[in-house]
Amino acid sequence: LPAAPVLCSTKPSTHQVNIYSQFKMSTTMQIGSNVFVAPRVHQLARAGRTTTVCLAQPKPNNTPAPKATRGDAQVPSAYKDDALRLEAQMAPSTPYDNYEFAPIRESQISRAMTSRYFADLDEYAECDVIIVGAGSAGLSCAYELSKHPEIKVALIEQGVAPGGGAWLGGQLFSAMCVRKPAHEMLDELNIAYDDEGDFVVVKHASLFTSTLLSKVLAAPNIKLFNATAVEDLVVRDDPVKGKYVGGAVTNWTLVSLNHDTQMCMDPNVLESKVMVSSTGHDGPMGASGVKRLQRLGMIPQVPGMSALDMNAAEDLVVANTRELVPGMVVCGMEVAEYSGAPRMGPTFGAMFVSGLKAAHCAMASLERQKGEAIAKANEAFAVSQ
Repeated sequence: LPAAPVLCSTKPSTHQVNIYSQFKMSTTMQIGSNVFVAPRVHQLARAGRTTTVCLAQPKPNNTPAPKATRGDAQVPSAYKDDALRLEAQMAPSTPYDNYEFAPIRESQISRAMTSRYFADLDEYAECDVIIVGAGSAGLSCAYELSKHPEIKVALIEQGVAPGGGAWLGGQLFSAMCVRKPAHEMLDELNIAYDDEGDFVVVKHASLFTSTLLSKVLAAPNIKLFNATAVEDLVVRDDPVKGKYVGGAVTNWTLVSLNHDTQMCMDPNVLESKVMVSSTGHDGPMGASGVKRLQRLGMIPQVPGMSALDMNAAEDLVVANTRELVPGMVVCGMEVAEYSGAPRMGPTFGAMFVSGLKAAHCAMASLERQKGEAIAKANEAFAVSQ
């Protein structure tokens, strides 16, 4: 047999070749007057373990070398069968071997994305409810409102990925703990859990968040605007009810975070009848709704959340979820910031229930505003007579 190729650990020589290119299409290779068969080297190359082989020099002899061809004629059948078997193992047949995508023009993709996004901006420039913050409380609020398709909801999230801190449990652990009876929401979403008596444990917080998010995104009356920051509030002054929140001042999050590094970029505006502020506890963009209300003089103070007390915290957060000023409902950990309630740490039941309650507070506000509008119209009609 001709000299067999071996793995090379020395300085490359003139006989060094690239295995993959030489052996990809054939089980043989010709260099000079020698034909080499290297199924094992071929296997290693395909597996990414080596890309080079040194060819051992054949011992000189006086026998005229046969004329070699780059084919299978001079390959011993045992080597050939071995090479074909290894080739089949490394590249098995799959249903996607001849997969081809439909042809497309790049401009078609661009138009498909931008036309839909700007249509959404046009549609939701006026909406019934704006939810600021798509963490566990904000998503729970959106989920409850999805059951009322006549209510148009814009869900605004400053991050690219909605879900807030609910992708993991405490201290980056996987499991999510939920105190009863908030586990009833898990039952409604058909999410499995381990029952620990007074609380339940979901095997991974991401299971809850991804399930809830999928329900919200599928709802026809809800539009998520992520990577979008709420920079300010729309506040109007009514001679009867005083100041009230009438919408959100928005911008791309990356622009909001970089106003100090470039020229100021003016924002966009979405009007709403009710805003639900669920921006979480204090942080770079946390508790932004109530902090802005304080600066505007619409609430007296924002004391910030108290130290952790799991038993007290969850009850207080749900109890204080309400319409804080006309047109603005506050839920989730933002409630603890304005009320001074304790933080609860890695239990999520209050976030679920606070969000659900906020949805009902928002619907009650919508009904009240509808009644006010009817009364105002009747008064105007009576004056005109």
